[in-house]
Amino acid sequence: MYLYNSLSHKKELFTPNSGNEVKMYTCGPTVYHFAHIGNLRTYIMEDVLEKSLNYLGYHVTRAMNITDVGHLSSDADTGEDKMLKGAKREHKTVMEVAQYYTDAFFADCDKLNIKRPEIIQPATGCISEFIEIVSGLLDKGYAYVAGGNVYFDTSKLEKYYVFNDHDEEDLAVGVREGVEEDTNKKNKNDFVLWFTKSKFEDQALKWDSPWGVGYPGWHIECSGISMKYLGEYLDIHCGGIDNAFPHHTNEIAQSESYLGHKWCNYWFHVHHLNNETGKMSKSKGEFLTVSLLESKGYDPMAYRLFCLQSHYRRNLVFSWENLENAAGAYQKLISKIAALKEEGEVDEAVFAQLKERFCNALNGDLNTSLAVTALYDVLKAKTNDATKLAALSDFDRVLSLNLISAAEAVRKKAEEEKAASADPEIDALVAARTEAKKAKNFAEADRIRDELKARGIEIIDTPQGTKWKKV
Repeated sequence: MYLYNSLSHKKELFTPNSGNEVKMYTCGPTVYHFAHIGNLRTYIMEDVLEKSLNYLGYHVTRAMNITDVGHLSSDADTGEDKMLKGAKREHKTVMEVAQYYTDAFFADCDKLNIKRPEIIQPATGCISEFIEIVSGLLDKGYAYVAGGNVYFDTSKLEKYYVFNDHDEEDLAVGVREGVEEDTNKKNKNDFVLWFTKSKFEDQALKWDSPWGVGYPGWHIECSGISMKYLGEYLDIHCGGIDNAFPHHTNEIAQSESYLGHKWCNYWFHVHHLNNETGKMSKSKGEFLTVSLLESKGYDPMAYRLFCLQSHYRRNLVFSWENLENAAGAYQKLISKIAALKEEGEVDEAVFAQLKERFCNALNGDLNTSLAVTALYDVLKAKTNDATKLAALSDFDRVLSLNLISAAEAVRKKAEEEKAASADPEIDALVAARTEAKKAKNFAEADRIRDELKARGIEIIDTPQGTKWKKV
C-alpha cells in the first residue's frame, strides 16, 4: 500500500514497524460543540484508511483522544478556552458539556458508519502521564518555567518546521489576526506544556503539579495518550490538514525530545471541506451538522458517498447541489443493487479480478474515487448476480455505504407495496373500468372511479396500463 506521507512530501510504501501490526493514532474532537460535516470528513477518511488496512491484511490498533480540557482557540496558546466557552454558553459544568458533545459526536459517527477506535481516551484521564512527560522535558533541557507556566523551548531543536519550510518571521506577533503576545516565551514559536497562570482564573478543571495547580496545554495530550496506549513507536498519525501546524509539529517536537528517537513514521492529513465562501467552521455561515442534513431529508450515507467521491488530499467544496447529486447517485446505486437476485454460484475467478481493481484503488494512496468506480465495474461485469453481490458486500467492508442492507430495504418495500396492492376485488373493478373506457362507456368508467375513490383507492393511468394504490 502506497500512502502520501506529509512528513516526506511524497508517496511511500507503507511498512509498519512490526510485521502486519499497525499502531494508528487519530486526533479526536474538542467536545465543546457539535461536530460539523467538515470535521466529520476527516473522520470518514480516517475510518476508510483503518478499514482498508484491515481489509488488506494488517491488524490495526487505533487510539483517539477526546479533548475535554485545555484547547485554546489560538495557535499561539492564547485566546478563549473552547471548553470554558461551551460551559458558559450552555450554563453547564465543563464536564457536563464534554459528556454531552462526546455522546453527540459518537452518535454522528454511528450514523456515518465511522467505526469507533479500540482506544478512546479523554485528556482528563491522563493528567499523570502529561506531568511525567513535561517533567522529563524539563530534565532534558527542552522546556523551561516562566511566569508560572511550563514552555517547550523550540530553539533547542535542529529543525522545528517538519511539515513545511516556514520562515521564522511567519510566526511574528500580529501576523495572524487575534494572536496576542505571550511575554513569558523565550521564542515566538515556543508553546505551553502546562498552565498554572492564564487569563482564565476561573478555569474549572485544575490539577496539582510540580509547578503549581493548573492544567495541560493542548498539544501534550496527544503525545501522552499515544505513548500510553501505543508505545514509543507509532506507525501512522492522522488528522485534518489544519492540524499539521502547529499541533502535529508540536507533537513531534515534544515526543521525540522526550523519547530521544523518531516517534511516528507516517503522517496522514485530510484536506478541508470548504463551502462556496471558504473554509467551513462553527463560527461563520450555516452550521452544517449531520442532524441538519437529516432534517433536510438526506441519508447520512449520501454525505459519506459525497466524501468518498473525492480524494482525501483534495479540498472538497460542499454545496446543497453537490450533496443532491451525491444523494441521487446513491439512490440509483442502491436501486441497481436491489435489482440483483441471489442466484447461482460465485465465480471465484471473476470475483478475484473485481477485487484486484478495488485493492489497486486502495493501494494507490487510498483513492476512494476509484474504489467507488469499482462498484460500478461490478454492476457492469459479465457475470452472474451471485458474484456481483459477493463483490459488493466484500467492498462495503471498507466503503461502509450500507449497500446490501439498503438494497434489501428497497426490495422489501417494493414487495410490501405489491402485497398491499394485491386485492382481487379492486383488481376486478379496475379491469372493469378499463373495459368500459375501451367501449367508450365513460359514464360507467367514471362511476367505477368514484366508487374506488370512496373506498380510498387512487387510480393511476400510465402508458403501461392502469395502476392503483391506497391513499
